[in-house]
Amino acid sequence: MEHPYGYIKEDKVYLKGFLNQGDRIIGEVKEDEASTIKYFEERFKMVEEKVATLKKDIEENQNKGSFLMKLIHLRDALMQYDALGDFVPLIEELNHLETYLEEIIQSNRERNLEIKKGLILEADALKNDTDWKNTTEAYKNLKLRWIKTGPVEKQIEMEIENQFNEAVEHFFQKRKDYYDGLALQAEENIKVYESLVQQARDAHDLHDVKQAFEISKKIQKQWKESGRVPAEKRQPLWDEFSKLNNRIFSKFKRVAQQAAFLPPRELIKKTEQMANEMKRLAKSEPTSEVFAAAKKLQADWKQLPPKKPRDAQQFSKTFVFFSDVVFEKSFLQRLVKSKNSDYDKMNVTEQKQAKIHLMRDLIHRDQKELETIQNNAENFRAPEGSFDMILQRKIGGYKRKLDVKNYILKEL
Repeated sequence: MEHPYGYIKEDKVYLKGFLNQGDRIIGEVKEDEASTIKYFEERFKMVEEKVATLKKDIEENQNKGSFLMKLIHLRDALMQYDALGDFVPLIEELNHLETYLEEIIQSNRERNLEIKKGLILEADALKNDTDWKNTTEAYKNLKLRWIKTGPVEKQIEMEIENQFNEAVEHFFQKRKDYYDGLALQAEENIKVYESLVQQARDAHDLHDVKQAFEISKKIQKQWKESGRVPAEKRQPLWDEFSKLNNRIFSKFKRVAQQAAFLPPRELIKKTEQMANEMKRLAKSEPTSEVFAAAKKLQADWKQLPPKKPRDAQQFSKTFVFFSDVVFEKSFLQRLVKSKNSDYDKMNVTEQKQAKIHLMRDLIHRDQKELETIQNNAENFRAPEGSFDMILQRKIGGYKRKLDVKNYILKEL
């Protein structure tokens, strides 16, 4: 029985040769010749559908190049496919699609090459960067972009890969060397910290309290200047070191307070002198020299015994009040200059008026805050010795601030 693309001979089904292939057996008659021919024609329709489906997939998908191998495998299969039909148009269609895909792939490879050359330049620019954390993240991003970029021509693929990897490996080797060096340095630093702890132990055991205190100050400074070590190794050393130095300081403070003891008369006289000096500074112009002198006077005051005779109490109040005046004047001076760019060009009267206006604003603000706190104190009652005491202290603080500001306003 004859067929346009095959025939039956001796119960064997033959496909006629095409594209330089000879005739070949594709099956045998099972029931009758007609049904056998129909069966192999249906098989051909199946393969036609496969070609049509592949063509449609290529047209509809963005990544067309990914279908090339599927196309080649299908074309190879057609050459050995057992069916009756005209295979030549199908194979020509696939050849045409292959050419189309290869052109796209070639274009993509050229574009991929440009992208990868750009990534190599980025990697090269970063390879000597020592911002280890941020640069590591940048390299992770570069490697991800490299992986997502498609292939280039086979003959240059290895060269391109090597160029990129060389820059990446250069950075990560430098990073490794750096952290290896840190680890070695940390071991040396630990020895320094251990030595400082031992010096603190020795100083703690000295009978000369002042000498111990001087050593403590020196080794605390050295501790701050010492290099890094892992926190888990540094913390136990620091705990002991700080404890020893705190004990040294407490002992020195006790001895210093005992040494600073003054007879009551001398202490009263001393507080009177210092209070008068602070009062004098408070009446001076608020220069940087006056401010520095007041700070030094405050430091000297702190050296006096905390418990003072009753006759010195008024001098203490005077000292505190006029200390506040000095610092409030200094603050007012800075504030008025910040709010009046032409302050230095004003005459004395204008400068005073600017200060008066600003001081009235500050007093008004503090008065409003004081009233708010007083209202809160009226509306809220707490057991004696707890929140009520805190409110009273706060109210007292605002009243002192207002007294100081009103004093300066009156002076102006």
